[in-house]
Amino acid sequence: MSETQGKNNKIDIFENKPVPTALAIMAIPTIISQLIILAYNMADMYFIGQTNNPYMVAASSLAATVFLMMTALANLFGVGGSNLVVRLLGVKDQEEARKVASISLVMALCCAAVFSASCFIFMDPLLDLLGASENTIGYARQYLFFVVVIGGIPTVLSSTMSAMLRNIGYSKEGAFGLSMGGILNIVLDPLLMFVILPKGYEVMGAAIATLLSNTSAFLYYIFTYQRVKKDTILALPKSIEKIRSTSWKSIFAVGVPAALSLLLYDLTTIVINMLSSAHGDLELAAIGIVLKVERLPLNIGVGICLGMMPLIAYNYTAKNEKRMKAFFTTARAVGLTIAFVCVGLYYTFAPYIIQAFIKDPETLQLGTQFMKARCFATPVMFLSFQMVHYMQAIGKGRVSFYLAVIRQLCLNIPILFILNILFGMSGIIWTQAIADFINAVISYVIYYRVNKELSFN
Repeated sequence: MSETQGKNNKIDIFENKPVPTALAIMAIPTIISQLIILAYNMADMYFIGQTNNPYMVAASSLAATVFLMMTALANLFGVGGSNLVVRLLGVKDQEEARKVASISLVMALCCAAVFSASCFIFMDPLLDLLGASENTIGYARQYLFFVVVIGGIPTVLSSTMSAMLRNIGYSKEGAFGLSMGGILNIVLDPLLMFVILPKGYEVMGAAIATLLSNTSAFLYYIFTYQRVKKDTILALPKSIEKIRSTSWKSIFAVGVPAALSLLLYDLTTIVINMLSSAHGDLELAAIGIVLKVERLPLNIGVGICLGMMPLIAYNYTAKNEKRMKAFFTTARAVGLTIAFVCVGLYYTFAPYIIQAFIKDPETLQLGTQFMKARCFATPVMFLSFQMVHYMQAIGKGRVSFYLAVIRQLCLNIPILFILNILFGMSGIIWTQAIADFINAVISYVIYYRVNKELSFN
């Protein structure tokens, strides 16, 4: 295939292919990668759970919140930079798109290095703040050191490079690296946890497996960038590019809210862990398992939204209102269908699902109870974060941030504290469904107002 034919095929996805087909081309590889990422995150929890040590399970749940903070950094330039890149391609400004893609990688590297160093210096105070006890802090230190301190840079750069590839039409290539890393993690987990390292170091084994898998994904993306650089605007940075001031504003207008949105989600998880730990380490272990398992429909939803975003962004800047809105409604229909199916499956098979992760009778009973309640939040959670992705796609970063603030700071966290006081752990579990139902209603009011103000002339 010639260079011109390759570029034309990618443009055809954005401009001409039927909406369901184009969405499938962009979303299916991303969904697969999201599911494999979920699988390796759940693999850590699964294999750690095989120790039947609830303190190890609780520690990995605490450490996961710090890992999510690091993922937020990838959103800053992965979402902010790649979203601007596809909008610049929509108006045929390829040179500025190339520069934005380059500087986004440089900035992602710098931010990841600062975050990893900070976590190393302030590790114990951070874990104390997150609710670590004397039973869990040692295991949590092991996980953070390898996954965040050593593995921070390759993890953030892999996510950023994947977003860049996906948003210019290379969805398969963008998804493959993350998928490859996930599969490698699943293979390495039992080998490092139960064969190579001695008993008592299972959490460290899971952490090293994650480090090696993320580093392998990063090496794959370096190779892929080199392979596609002749046909795309992507290339490994050789210098610090100078971009327009308006481009900086656009990156941060979308990237900062995208990062803060994930940080606010992480803050909510931290609050859940802190409130749950006050009820006991077993409650913390049980909710940690449920929070992992419920990511199945949510990760599929994220994959749909990530596939949707560049299609909406391109057609928004190309002023094709009909096609832009068609991508949004199609993605919503698919996401809700999957969410409702998962509600039925999770409610029916909750005890068997939890038992796959831990067999401690009390933790199993708690996890089953928690999952049967939390699953009802799935459809409204999808509606909430799809709206955030839509606002990011059309460059309304401030609106997407407001939506995240409303969801987490105005609804989720206050309701968590109130219901915890009134109903204990049951209140914590039911908060998500209540908060996201209210948030979905508010989001759609804002959505209709924003759409009335969009100009396609």
